[in-house]
Amino acid sequence: MATEPGSAQRPLAGIRVLDLTNVLAGPFACHQLAHLGAEVIKVEAVGAGDLARNLGADPALSARGMGISFLAQNAGKSSLTLNLKDARGKTALRRLVTTADVLVENFRPGVMDRLGLGHKTLAADNPRLIYCAISGFGQDGPWADRPAYDQIVQGLSGVMSITGDADSAPLRVGYPLADTLGGITAAMTICAALNAPERGGFIDVSMLDSVLATMGWVVSNHLIGGVDPAPHGNENPTSAPSGTFQCADGLLNIAANKDEQWHALAHHLGRADLLDAPAYASREARKRNRLRLKAELETVLTTRCAKDWAQELNAIGVPVGEVMRVPDILAHPQVADRAFLGRFEDVPGIGGAIDVVRIGAMIDGQRPSVTTPPPTLGADSDAILSELGYSADEIEELRAEGVI
Repeated sequence: MATEPGSAQRPLAGIRVLDLTNVLAGPFACHQLAHLGAEVIKVEAVGAGDLARNLGADPALSARGMGISFLAQNAGKSSLTLNLKDARGKTALRRLVTTADVLVENFRPGVMDRLGLGHKTLAADNPRLIYCAISGFGQDGPWADRPAYDQIVQGLSGVMSITGDADSAPLRVGYPLADTLGGITAAMTICAALNAPERGGFIDVSMLDSVLATMGWVVSNHLIGGVDPAPHGNENPTSAPSGTFQCADGLLNIAANKDEQWHALAHHLGRADLLDAPAYASREARKRNRLRLKAELETVLTTRCAKDWAQELNAIGVPVGEVMRVPDILAHPQVADRAFLGRFEDVPGIGGAIDVVRIGAMIDGQRPSVTTPPPTLGADSDAILSELGYSADEIEELRAEGVI
């Protein structure tokens, strides 16, 4: 098991979150909250649970209901199974809501209302409840009732239209960007709501809005500058030389965005002659002639490996970095020595150890963490229902009749 974190790394200690979400956006939001110290109770469908339990690159784990997609963002949570279509399941949830600070769901708009468990109903049970609904497009608007997955939102948001280059765009970003941004937006807004003088209220998180909100430069160049957003591949359109360059063994990202960085780069590569060329005399000139400049620089860069260039150029203040594979960066001391991964031994339902990611922040020099692995389906049902006042006989009856 992971080491118990200190109180400084648990700013949400004492906060109870009910996680009624599936797959990624909602579970990722609650994953952030759990690592920050909140108690997260995952409320799952009887017999099925979170769809992510059956997703991931290992078919054997998916068949056991412990798919890698589930393991990725559910450590530190407990699992309660409830049939929310049964009146007794609804009652159990409403009892649980009276003990909670936050409820997060990512059903389509209207589903919770049709179940009789919408925000108004639950707010009557607990006026201080922060109710967060995550959906593809928000709770209203012409697309509100549409189903939405990450790739759908990537396409509709314009992200795919600007990813790739003129020949390859539109392209999907290589990980679930829209789900993840929706989740991080939800977590941020929930944390803000927990700090309000009077708690309680309804948070409407749209994955589409969340993605667009992170596209500030692209959107503003269109709205203010009148520039039609376009795909630029590995080139940074705001400066030059700023993009990906070929070295002897692979690719190197260079971001010489300031004049002094450009001068230092040219001198170090032995190409000070480029500084006097009118085609490269100013930022705007270099942008106009970026491909010619790229070719000139690669005549030198291709003579040595990317790692060596990275070490030398960073040392003189030119921001550069190798283009790395995921396994390589996870093994690098910059990540490996900062407690970014959490290890759990003898995980129930798996029978072995797993490593999972924590959150992307440190507090007072320590990485916030959770102490329990992702739960098997319904692992904590008895304990949670007992806390709510259900007797052992009542719990057994609920189980026998498929309510839990």
